[in-house]
Amino acid sequence: MFVGGKMDGIAWFSYEIIKRMVEAQPKHEFVFFFDRPYEKEFVFAANVKPVVVSPPARHPFLWFLFFEVGIRRALKKEKIDVFFSPDGWLCLGTKVKTLIVMHDLNFVHYPHFDGFWVRTYYRIFFPRFARKAEKIGTVSHFSKKDIAESYQINPNKICVAYNGAAKDFFEISETEKEAVRNEITQGIPYFVFVGTASQRKNVARILQAFDAFRTDGHAAKLVFVGRKKYWDKEMKVVYQTMKYQTDVIFTGYVSTAYLNKTLSSACALLYPSIFEGFGIPIVEAFACGVPVITSNTSSMPEVAGDAALLVSPFSVEEIKNAMETLFLDDDLRNLLIAKGKERLKLFSWDKSAQDLWEEIEKTCKQLRINTLT
Repeated sequence: MFVGGKMDGIAWFSYEIIKRMVEAQPKHEFVFFFDRPYEKEFVFAANVKPVVVSPPARHPFLWFLFFEVGIRRALKKEKIDVFFSPDGWLCLGTKVKTLIVMHDLNFVHYPHFDGFWVRTYYRIFFPRFARKAEKIGTVSHFSKKDIAESYQINPNKICVAYNGAAKDFFEISETEKEAVRNEITQGIPYFVFVGTASQRKNVARILQAFDAFRTDGHAAKLVFVGRKKYWDKEMKVVYQTMKYQTDVIFTGYVSTAYLNKTLSSACALLYPSIFEGFGIPIVEAFACGVPVITSNTSSMPEVAGDAALLVSPFSVEEIKNAMETLFLDDDLRNLLIAKGKERLKLFSWDKSAQDLWEEIEKTCKQLRINTLT
């Protein structure tokens, strides 16, 4: 997942957590297993040993070989004490104690969002991963409950470590905001969506809601920040038939600095996703001083609290009405911005990294006890 220019939510979680662990624990050695030639920026300190493991894990068949052959051999060769997997995968054939982070089970509830081989792999292996792991971390209490119930796992085996907002996200000046709007939308106000566009992100309904919003006479644009890699036929048809198609702008993948400017300059974040284990853009918007429209499902009410407008992700009308409300009501916008800044205090990468490190230490301590006995 550490690939420059292509990192998504789970990749950034891994980056923020592991970087902090490495820097806080200089006396420990960290071995990073990469599935391709690595970039130097991801070798965070002198106590990191990078190791390339084959084969590259870019297909479900290769995922299996990567973990059950490549990782298994690497764990033995490097004499690893504890294997920490921040994206939910692990090696079933090793005796090395393992801690994993399962971010969500969207593939359990919406399997059709993934291709046949991907969802088949998830269905077969992720329940086994959950049972095999010594400890499971996850990013919300919603996901903790979902994992425990879906896989019949003792909730005491699962700990919660929230996502945070990186220090790169902050509110910019009004002058800077005006310059960004002039660059992106010729000075016209805009709503922003952040993420890799896919079925789970509710792209088709977002487009339909925006078209309805514009049809009601409101002058604004819609900016999509992220890749269109997973667009399906429905999304393409909706986009092609939009009345206000020319008011939709796609930036593609952008740098964190540019994302901060783009998010900070929006009139609101539009994030009515169908299913999330957390929803990092919500707290990034809080950090940028931007009001949020998000869903009343899965983890999003837990993350947003009363600092956002909550809508049904399955109702185009509700999404459109929320856009209209925030576009016209400055007092509500300012109230949500203030509440968002306060709520942001609940989400800390430092705390989450420390909490997960403590779970690793507990496992190491138990290993020493077992060895002595």
